[in-house]
Amino acid sequence: MTAAQNITNDSYKDVLKQILTEVTGLRQEIEALSNQRLQKYHQHFHSGFFSKSAYNLAHYLAMRQFDLRHLQDRLAQAGLSSLGRAEASVLSTFDALIDILLRATNKNYQPGEKSPNEYGLNRGQQLLEQHTIELFGPFHDYSKAHVMVTLGTDASWDYGLVNALLKKGMTCARINCAHDAPSVWQGMINNIRRAETETGRTCRILMDLAGHKIRTGGIALEPPVHHIKVKKDRAGKTVASGYLILTVDPENSPTDMSLFRISIPKELHKKLAPGMFLEFIDNQEKQRYLKVEKALSSSDWLVSCDKSAYLAPACQLRLLTAEKKNGKKNADTYTLGKFDGVPLDIRLTKDELLLLTADHFVGKPAEYSASGVLIHPAHIGCTLSKVISKIKVGQPVWIDDGKLGAVVEKITDQGALLRITEAKPEGVRIQSDKGINFPETDLDLPPLSEKDLTDLDFVCVHADLVGFSFVETLADMECLMAELVKRNASELPIIAKIETNKAVKNLPDIILGTIGRHNLGIMIARGDLAVELGSARLAEIQEELLWLCEAAHVPVIWATQVLESIAKKGVRSRPEFTDAAMAVRAECVMLNKGPYILDAIEALVNVMIRMHEHQRKKFSRLRALQW
Repeated sequence: MTAAQNITNDSYKDVLKQILTEVTGLRQEIEALSNQRLQKYHQHFHSGFFSKSAYNLAHYLAMRQFDLRHLQDRLAQAGLSSLGRAEASVLSTFDALIDILLRATNKNYQPGEKSPNEYGLNRGQQLLEQHTIELFGPFHDYSKAHVMVTLGTDASWDYGLVNALLKKGMTCARINCAHDAPSVWQGMINNIRRAETETGRTCRILMDLAGHKIRTGGIALEPPVHHIKVKKDRAGKTVASGYLILTVDPENSPTDMSLFRISIPKELHKKLAPGMFLEFIDNQEKQRYLKVEKALSSSDWLVSCDKSAYLAPACQLRLLTAEKKNGKKNADTYTLGKFDGVPLDIRLTKDELLLLTADHFVGKPAEYSASGVLIHPAHIGCTLSKVISKIKVGQPVWIDDGKLGAVVEKITDQGALLRITEAKPEGVRIQSDKGINFPETDLDLPPLSEKDLTDLDFVCVHADLVGFSFVETLADMECLMAELVKRNASELPIIAKIETNKAVKNLPDIILGTIGRHNLGIMIARGDLAVELGSARLAEIQEELLWLCEAAHVPVIWATQVLESIAKKGVRSRPEFTDAAMAVRAECVMLNKGPYILDAIEALVNVMIRMHEHQRKKFSRLRALQW
């Protein structure tokens, strides 16, 4: 070995010694800081012991208090292991690195009997996988993909759909308690349990408590007239008829929710048969015919109209056979049932005004004089009326998952006057029952609403997991755990839905005060978070939440708008597939309901299987490539 090589080796060894000193000191500081953090949670753990996962999360939080970018660069330059994958086991990552540095810098170093990897990366990953199986059950087939699907009302009566969902790869079904009723939920659950038996696949049931979801109120209705639309070619010739459903059970027979449904008398229903016609005079005094196509169920008939028509409530229907349609019209007459008009169109553009009122005021569009001067601004009710008294001038308000942004300009006796700050150029239509977010307003609401407490009675008997909407503090978690104890359901796992800025800030507190006492999962509710934080900040936060939960070995559900275009419209969107590929770093991915949900599940499972071959969490596995 030359003198120059000796100098180089000595210089490299000096660099390693400097790194060793820094890493060793950093490890000591991390242990001290983590012990300080854990002290505040002793009151919650009567045994006096924290779980390994709690210790690891405390270590990770302590490590992330330091800016490690310069150290990371030096480790990389020296060809050493990075600290960037330390989430699953922080101290063992440090111990492994220190062990390597000691071997490289001290020829007399003798490793101890205990391996620094005894509780290492693999053990942390094992704990996370164990907790995932505890929440969502075993994985299907050879896949590591857990897929959650939000069920629509049709899952309560359409067993074929539920059966197909399980076969396609659904491992967890989500029932949103903000919608439907216990009788409908029971139908969904019965179908899931039956499908489990018949397919041999397991499916956990998550029931989401509605929480204090603040929504837009009702909107005034237009006159009740239904426009039956036909499709015409360029020459004006009808190429496709318009369809609707005639029913004797308008409340309980959702055969096809995409078609307009209207009630008819039972006497008429009994006489209908395919090929018959119903003559009527529409709202424009034009003679039209409804052709009876086929029975959809014991209560529903599908009918068509080959010409555009405006159908009004209580109009007279004359029942004709095909032979009598063009002959003498000696037929019985029946009265069509009543129906409501569609809501008025409240559309707002940037800089326009909107009055947010108490819930009992029905929404209406703006009113202008003949000369175009504003008389009354558009207004919409808020389902939680007391919010109006808590918001202040200058605070932001977001409506319908951030589609419409506004700022409070003035508080009046009628409500809060908002100035629109964010809207599409063509404007945004406000509809009823859409979420309203107040990201900078302290609403001071109890953790569980009265509805939540009532629904919890059902959830504790039937669900495998309970979703906690709008949880924000450890005190909120204590409240729900206490309510579960009251209902003899203390073992029911909780999925904490992180959907507000306050919840993000308090997540370490929520996790450290819960794990080791109660089975926990985290849902990253990206829709509400995007409204609260902004899309740019969300992109950063969702990464940080994944790291935090991995350090705690807590399973994560990646939720909101995953492959939404496929589920809703059957259209494949390239950006959404990129998003789905990112989602594999979570333990479970949630899809929302839609007419093409089976296609969405198939696409998602395919993406997840492929991506799992390339990476685990953010650790690249370096599978052999094809070129």
